Amino acid sequence: MTLKCCFLGFLLSVLLPGVVETQPANESLKPQRVHFQSRNFHNILHWQPGRACLGNNSIYFVQYKVYGEKQWKNKENCWGIREFFCDLTNETSDIWEPYYGRVKTTLAGIHSGWTMTQRFTPWWETKIDPPVMNITHINGSLLVNLHAPNLPYRDQKGENVSMEYYELVYRVFIVNNSLEKEQKVYEGAHRVVEIKVTSPHTGYCVVAEIYQPMLDRKSQRSRERCVESP
Repeated sequence: MTLKCCFLGFLLSVLLPGVVETQPANESLKPQRVHFQSRNFHNILHWQPGRACLGNNSIYFVQYKVYGEKQWKNKENCWGIREFFCDLTNETSDIWEPYYGRVKTTLAGIHSGWTMTQRFTPWWETKIDPPVMNITHINGSLLVNLHAPNLPYRDQKGENVSMEYYELVYRVFIVNNSLEKEQKVYEGAHRVVEIKVTSPHTGYCVVAEIYQPMLDRKSQRSRERCVESP
């Protein structure tokens, strides 16, 4: 019902501009909240429909450029789409370079103006996912294997490039369930960490996070992995 009312209001503003008091049709169509979201340098442009509430009735067009350039470039795969997002990872692959993105929409032959993002630099704004963690028992110890998230790039062999390319530090914490006490047991670059446990038949939970020294930025913690010592 709301969508129909918004659509009717939009048509009235176009057909009877002197009767219906509203903002210009092209302004009410302009996409809102256009911004980048970046995780592990996967850079996705997001937006919301304009105030005309037209939802999936609108078609969107995306452009991007490097900061300082005058010429905007069309994103061909996001030219005339109905989604509210566009993957610009390949177009923003120089992670130290600042970029802009912008979006416009069209409906029934009416074109909105462009809505532009703020300046976006992947290196400063990407969020790092926590490491994937596997735990095994070996000779009375817990052996923790850590895996950093992958980057959206491939090496010359076609294999995924790990986030470890950027010199990560792993932090591992252990919780003794009976004491409800947390302790940091490791901080360093090794992906395999041995934790010696002193209390047999005791439940332990392990969590880990990634720290990137150059950015002074850390990931969220991984999910707890809980085991019982042998």
